[in-house]
Formats: sequence, structure tokens, C-alpha cells
Amino acid sequence: MARRGSQAPPPPPDFEENIVDVDVSDEMRGSYLEYAYSVIYQRALPDARDGLKPVQRRILYSMNEMGLRPDRGHVKCARVVGEVMGKLHPHGDSAIYDAMVRLAQPWAMRMPLVDGHGNFGSLGGDDMPAAMRYTEARLSREAMPMVASIDEDTVDFRPNYDGQEMEPDVLPAAFPNLLVNGASGIAVGMATNMAPHNLGEVIAAARHLIDHPEATLDELMRFVPGPDLPTGGKIVGLDGIRDAYQTGRGTFRTRASVHIENVTPRRKGIVVSELPYAVGPERVKAKIKELVNSKRLNGIADLKDLTDRNVGLRLVIEIKNGFNPEAVLAELYRLTPMEESFGINNVTLVDGQPRTLGLRELLQVYVDHRIDVVRRRSLFRRKKREDRLHLVDGLLVALLNIDEVIQVIRQSDDSAQAKQRLMEIFELSEIQAQYILDTPLRRLTRYDRLELEKEKEQLGREIAELTAILESEAKLRGVVSSELAGVAAEFATPRRTVLLESSGQAATAAVPLEVADDPCLVLLSSTGLMARTHDASPLPPEGARAPHDVLVSAVPATARGQVGAVTSLGRMIRVDVLDLPTLPPSATPPSLAGGAPVTEYVDLEQDETIVGIAAVDDVGGGLALGTEQGVVKRVVPDYPANRDDFEVIGLKEGDRVVGAVHLPSEDHDLVFVTTDAQLLHFSASLVRPQGRGAGGMAGVKLGAGARVLWFGAIDPAREARVVTVSGSSSALPGTQTGAVKMADFADFPAKGRATGGVRSHRFLKGEDTLIQAWVAPTPLRAASANGKAVPFNVELGRRDGSGEKLAKRIAAISGPVGPVDAGASDGSDAGGSSDG
Repeated sequence: MARRGSQAPPPPPDFEENIVDVDVSDEMRGSYLEYAYSVIYQRALPDARDGLKPVQRRILYSMNEMGLRPDRGHVKCARVVGEVMGKLHPHGDSAIYDAMVRLAQPWAMRMPLVDGHGNFGSLGGDDMPAAMRYTEARLSREAMPMVASIDEDTVDFRPNYDGQEMEPDVLPAAFPNLLVNGASGIAVGMATNMAPHNLGEVIAAARHLIDHPEATLDELMRFVPGPDLPTGGKIVGLDGIRDAYQTGRGTFRTRASVHIENVTPRRKGIVVSELPYAVGPERVKAKIKELVNSKRLNGIADLKDLTDRNVGLRLVIEIKNGFNPEAVLAELYRLTPMEESFGINNVTLVDGQPRTLGLRELLQVYVDHRIDVVRRRSLFRRKKREDRLHLVDGLLVALLNIDEVIQVIRQSDDSAQAKQRLMEIFELSEIQAQYILDTPLRRLTRYDRLELEKEKEQLGREIAELTAILESEAKLRGVVSSELAGVAAEFATPRRTVLLESSGQAATAAVPLEVADDPCLVLLSSTGLMARTHDASPLPPEGARAPHDVLVSAVPATARGQVGAVTSLGRMIRVDVLDLPTLPPSATPPSLAGGAPVTEYVDLEQDETIVGIAAVDDVGGGLALGTEQGVVKRVVPDYPANRDDFEVIGLKEGDRVVGAVHLPSEDHDLVFVTTDAQLLHFSASLVRPQGRGAGGMAGVKLGAGARVLWFGAIDPAREARVVTVSGSSSALPGTQTGAVKMADFADFPAKGRATGGVRSHRFLKGEDTLIQAWVAPTPLRAASANGKAVPFNVELGRRDGSGEKLAKRIAAISGPVGPVDAGASDGSDAGGSSDG
């Protein structure tokens, strides 16, 4: 380079100046067209025959040449990228690795062609793949049909970018990869976006087209009704799919697969198990959080991503109480990527030219390609067998004339003369003569002659079969069809995406977002489960209920109202009805298997239990309470509105509430059963209402050492039974089954309040106390401590008769429970079982 200030050296003597004037617009136009053609043909658009872009084809071809097959070990992706870049692909390593990563992603490819080992990214691109120096890969099993028979002159090869290597123009592609795996790419002035399909369906359509070349689109769509996306989900509305199959362009909507379940005992949730194609959970979560923060989406309490490799995708969207999950789901579909549009644009290369093809044209191009591959393969195989047969014929001639051949060779001056004399004497070709000379003497045994004769017969049959295929178009098509069937049998999988004719938005939109304040019933079971019904309809007869648990309380309420849980320490705790799980309307509500434990809604002190539930704003007959020391109290609902926890009875020291019941009217009888087998019942009207802090009044007169075992209320107009279980006071609680007796409640005369009542059970030897008692309307239903049904076939006995030994311990008994509490016990969580 000349120094600053010095003159440039003169040009050489033979230098001729050649300056060409070119119009800049012409130069830009020509250069841009060359660039556009390069991008379209060499980078962005797939070939309609094998469905691959050049970089993808070069990756698969190079991995096959490197021997990276499914039965071999994985190798570093960097090694594959270097091989592809150094020999075939004149672009950067990042472009090659990105294409290789996509070939290995099961959420991007319906049939991944690369078996990746390591971090190859995540659904929706939320997590980037690891660098190629960390990941490993090999060809997948599904990729082997793509490169099968590539060494049998089935496709054309061309020089690479520097002319030192050869690469295939197209792969043999034993299945319609373009339709199965789809494609996307942006070229200059055009783009392609093709949806994945199910392998079995596509092959079935291709085989039908082979057998019926004039098949219509409607016939083919019987086999391929729509795309089958790798991530599953749902496609809603099929009109756009038919347009795409007809013209090559169309749009359809993909929707996440969800179901609604109880994600906690107190809340329902929307569980997302499949997302639309190319949508990741991070994108959905970010959009939901944005909508919630901006107040555009209501009703969502929490959002959790519980996705892992064992359960797969699990996105849990908890719904606030008071909101309809179906209505919230409709808003999620409308506002978030849980429902996305997919635009089909089937632009692909056919004979080097970009064309927009429908389903039939795509299948036809592939079928023509596959027929050409099988024809060229058959020609190649026949030529190889004919060449081998020619050598076998020459070797058989040598074996039949082995002595003369050896003599000719021994008498020849050199190998050239020996070859010439063999050709002249035995009428052999030059190739045959050379092959005889190259064959070791150990191959010229009698056994080898038999083997050669068998080989000649086999070669003759194979040549005849290949000739028949080449000479018959029908047989050629039959071979293509049978090979496709073999691929489908080996690799086809069930459809993942559900196709829906309509979106179903009209039905969903009719559901209000917030739950209406409709009447309902709040239920309490013997095992302490709470739930609410769908409406305020009376409960069905006991015989229509499922054999699980028994109901001991049913209180009228409204969906947005409250009920009170009464505890053994005389407290009432408000419970929002909206927080309670709703029993499905199709289920006859006997079973609260879908309920939630009452302890989910109230905080209890040590040894404190729930003894019943009551309405907090329905006056009726008020709330009736009975205590262990025989106190009775009636409270008219006039509870403080600003407190969720308050006292409803002032208890004496050592006393506790054993039963609490909501009275719809004063016409009901209040019933006490004591441990010394006394039963007292009197009208609720005899107990005047008192304030919350009052201690109540005398209810039943107790004998020495006795206590109240059961307290409840009975409608005197209904038939009822008294069930008592006797035992020994010296036995440990819960260790004895006892002796049971059942009597008609009508046999017990009413007595005045604060009296001792009448005897309800006669003790036998070894018995001195009642361990359990219930009074319930018929028919009766018994359950064990875990809520399982217990057969109750006790005969109706005398009022003061003795009991019969129980085979299995009963924890609770109840009858048909309507909007009236059936009664409560001495303090179990259920309110209907005793402490034994």
C-alpha cells in the first residue's frame, strides 16, 4: 500500500481500462431478483416432494452419511452442524442448528425426524435450547424411511456450493412428510404456513389416490378430515379447513383442551392439559396476569403451572367463588392465546417454482415422486441383479470346465493373455473372464457350484419380478401403495387433535359470569362434609340416594348467602355458601363424596367440634340448642352483621353443646336422650327465645351421673324411630359395638320440660349406659365412621325393651333430611354420631 502523500504505482503495461455504464435501477432490479430467487429456492420454501427445505434435507442426508442411525449412539450436535456447514450448507452454524432443533421438537413436528438428547427448548419457545456443544442427536426411527434407498439411484444428485461434494436434489421420502409435519417459512414476497397432519390418515388418502387417480377432494377428505397438531388441542369450525384443502389457503381456530375440576376443597379450577399449536404456557400465563392486573378479566383467584415430565402440561387456573367457571373459560378463549387462529398457506416448490396447492395436488405431487422413486429403484436393482447374473453365468462355465480353464491359465504367459484366451475359448465377456481370474481356487468347489446354481435361480426370479413391475403401471402403483401401508403400520399413531364442527360459543356465552343468588340447600354429612345443592328442591327419598355417608342436616340458604356452623363450645361461625362445593344437578344429593370437610371453613379449638348448622337470616322457629348437662335454649336469629364468630349460648363450666338444630317453626318437638336411657320430648313452643348471651333453661332432669347423649328435633307429623345402643361405661370409647334396639317414636309420651322423661332402653347383664342414640324419621339409614353404608335390619321393639348384639359398630343413623335438621349428637363433627 502506498504511503500517505506518495503517488500510486502506475498500472501494468497490458492493463486495459473497462468501465461499463449500468443503470442503477436495472442493477438493483436484477440483483434483487437473484436474491429473491435464492431465498425462495434455497432457503425458505419446502419442496413438495419430500417436504424439506434445503437445510433440513442436508442435515438428514449428512446424518445418514455419518451413520447416525437409531441403533447407534448419539453424537454432539456441533459435530453434525460442522459436517453440514463444511460440506453442503454455505450459511452460518446458528441457522443449521436452529433447523436441527426444530426437527427434534415433538411439539413442533408431528413426527420428529431427529432424536435429540439434552435441552432442545420448550413448548412455544419459552425456553431456548442449549448450545450445540451440549446437546446430542441422531436420526429418529421415523427419519429412516425418508433416506431409505437413497444409494440406489432413486434421486438426482448435484454438486455442492464449491463443486467438491454431491448432494441430493430431493430425498426418497417413503411417507408424505410435507403434510405430516407441515412447514413454515418466510421468503421474499411470499410465505408458507402448512399444518401437520396424522400419518395414518394422510397415507390412507395417498393410497386411495393411487388406486383411484380421479378421486375428488370430498373422497380424500373422508381420510383426512383435518390437521392433527402435535400438541393436541381442539380445532373449532371446519369451513376454513375445506377452503384450505380446496384452494391452498384457509383459516381455522385452535383451542386448548381443558376440564373443570375441584382443585381445592373450596374452589373449582380450569385445568389446561393441551395448548394450541405453537403456543407455550409462559405466553398464556403472561397474558392472563396482564388481563387480571388491568381488570379486564374477572373471576380468577390464582394461576399455577404444575407442568412436569411425568404428567405433561398442567396449567391450573383457580376460579374465585361466586364466578361461573364456564363463563370465565369463555373469556379466556376470547382474550388469551388459549384460542388462536392458524392460517394455512400451502406455498411449496414444484419443479423449482413456487405454487399454492390444495390437498389433492399435494398428494398427487408426492405420489408422482414416489412412483418415480420406486421405478428408478427397480431399474437400479434389476441392473445390479443382471450384472451379478452375468458374473454367475461366467463362473458356472468355469466350474463346468474347470480342468480346461486351469490348463488355459497355466499355459498363458501373463494374466492379459489368460483373460484373452478364456474369452476366445469359452465365449466369455471381458468382465466374466476377469471375474474368473480374480476368484480364489477355494471358491471352485462342488458346494460352491450348487450355491451358484441356487443364486442363479434366485436372481432370475428377482429380475422377472422387477421387470414385471417396470412393465406394468398397475404393479408399480401397487408396490408404492403397499410400501406406504407398511410405513403406516409401523409409525402411525392415534389422532391427537379433536375436530369440532362449531365453536360452541353461543352456549357458553349464555352462562353469566357471576353465580346468581339462587336458593339452595346447605348439607352436612355424618363424616363432617359440607356442600350445597344446585337449587332449593327437596331432597329425594332416601331410597334414591347413593350408598355413601348419611346426611344429618339440610339448611335452606342462597348461593351468595351464609350459614352458621354451631360448635360444642357454644360458638356460631359464619360460612359463606359460595365457598362450598356444589353437587352436580344430575346427582341425587345423598352422597357428599364431592363435599369438603367442615374444618376447611372454620378454625376450631382443641376438643371443639361442630354439632350442627343453622340459617343466620331465616327466623322461622329459630335455633334450638341442647347441652350435655340438660340445658335447652332457643335463639331467634338476630346475629351481629359485622362478626363472623360469636357466642350463641352462655355455657356453665364443664358443660358443652351436644346438638344444634334449625327449626322451621315452633311446631316441632325437641328431644333429649340421656346416657341412663331416658328419653324426653316436648314442644319447642315451651322454650321461649332468649338472647345470644343467655344460658338457656332446664331442658331435661338428669339422674345421678347421667348426661345428655343426643339432642335434636322431630316433626311430630312424620313417622320416626328411636335407636339406642347400650354398652358398658367401663369400656374404652370406640372399643365396643354394643347392643342395638329400635322403637317407634310414637310410643314415647310427651312430658313437660325439665322432667326426667321415660325409659327408652332396658339394660342387660354387663350393660349400664347408652353409648349411642338417634331419633330420626323413617326410613333409617346407617353408616360407619368413614361414611360407608352399614346394613340396618333391626326389628322394631318395645319402648323399654333390651337390645340385640351389633355385628358391626354404627357411627351414624339418619333418615330423609329435608330443610329441617334431623338432629345432632353429643358432639361429633357430624352432629349425628356419638362419642361411644
